[in-house]
Amino acid sequence: IMPSVEREIRSELTAKAAEGAIKVFSSNLRQLLLQPPVKNQITLGFDPGYSHGCKMAVVDSTGKVLDSAIVYPTFRKDKDNAAKAKIKAIIEKNGVTAIAIGNGTASRESEALIAEILHEIPQKVSYMVVSEAGASVYSASKLAAEEFPEFDVSIRGAISIARRLQDPLAELVKIDPKAIGVGQYQHDMPKKELGETLDGAVEYCVNSVGADVNTASPSLLSHIAGINSGVAKNIVAYREENGAFTSRAQLKKVPKLGAKAYEQCAGFVRVPESKNVLDNTGVHPESYTAAKELLELCGLTVKDAAKGNTGALKATVELLGGDKKVAEKLGIGLPTLQDIVKELQKPGRDPRDELPPPLLRTDVMDINDLKPGMEMKGTVRNVIDFGAFVDIGVHQDGLVHISQITDKYIKHPSEVLKVGDIVTVWVLAVDVKKNRISLTMKRNNIDKVKEQ
Repeated sequence: IMPSVEREIRSELTAKAAEGAIKVFSSNLRQLLLQPPVKNQITLGFDPGYSHGCKMAVVDSTGKVLDSAIVYPTFRKDKDNAAKAKIKAIIEKNGVTAIAIGNGTASRESEALIAEILHEIPQKVSYMVVSEAGASVYSASKLAAEEFPEFDVSIRGAISIARRLQDPLAELVKIDPKAIGVGQYQHDMPKKELGETLDGAVEYCVNSVGADVNTASPSLLSHIAGINSGVAKNIVAYREENGAFTSRAQLKKVPKLGAKAYEQCAGFVRVPESKNVLDNTGVHPESYTAAKELLELCGLTVKDAAKGNTGALKATVELLGGDKKVAEKLGIGLPTLQDIVKELQKPGRDPRDELPPPLLRTDVMDINDLKPGMEMKGTVRNVIDFGAFVDIGVHQDGLVHISQITDKYIKHPSEVLKVGDIVTVWVLAVDVKKNRISLTMKRNNIDKVKEQ
């Protein structure tokens, strides 16, 4: 009986471990996709490399490619004048305001080179090291070839890196979630369950943010409820042929987008160019009448919502007797009313804008510069069972062990931290030989280290 019992217990434990790991994967992926975008910036994507050079691509605030080039720095101060001159020229020519550096091979040296250049130019430019996980998968894909047929595979990678800084969600949905690399031991997970869970996480993120129907790619639109890849391509083809959409109702004219599909997708697409401000909110067309009646009840109009004069809507609803009473008066459910109020207070809002903005840097540090007790600001890059990895501006991410996150007991780091969080940490220990950095989020521990 013993071998049979052993196999059964092992099988149960493996299934339980896989379930826990997939849950962490899904949570990390959600946070990664919902990282705040860096809007209204002309961004230079910098894909580092040695023998094949560093690939550069400049994209404007809408993601359109303006320029591209390849430089071959040796990463030696006395020999990099030509490469530096070329980078400075591309920054000046295109009015670059932000630089996204990939975190792959030669990332550390490229970061030092860029930081040096930023000190030598008059323009105000900041940079951020961006995870390039999956960039090579995307750049060699059929989708990238269709999107950028005129560009080489290597330049497509630089374009993807730049766009990841501008809008992480819109760019990362083009890549298989398993290639993004958040979590641990993904190759040991049951493929079907992992795929379904990660696809569900992507769908959740896209639908919670919504998609601008006039700028979204087919990849982004295909994750909207009710829209498959074929219909997504038809939407893009329709807007290319007839110009920008001017209302949600115009979606009904798209081939193969029937009444049922429209009913499903309408609340998740945004049309900023529409004259009706409700078309740029999460309010479903079925609730437009209720939304207008609510505004009238509060002494407001749709024009007031368009001008952003509806910030006190929630307070007005309270004065009218509260959510329950107003919902009954309008003949709608309580959740529907709460959603309408939330959307009308900030029409066209992006839920990601309420999160702390990404940490853009202008200088670089080396692991040798770190000393125990130093206070740093960093970005959480990965949350795992035993802690979290934090980017503190050094090439190597530092580890905050689960015991160093908070003074209270927690079962999992995700109870306190999520990918993309900006946190204050202190250096506990640095092992230069092993390239390891130990961090803490508990200030009292640092005081003990200083005393020692």
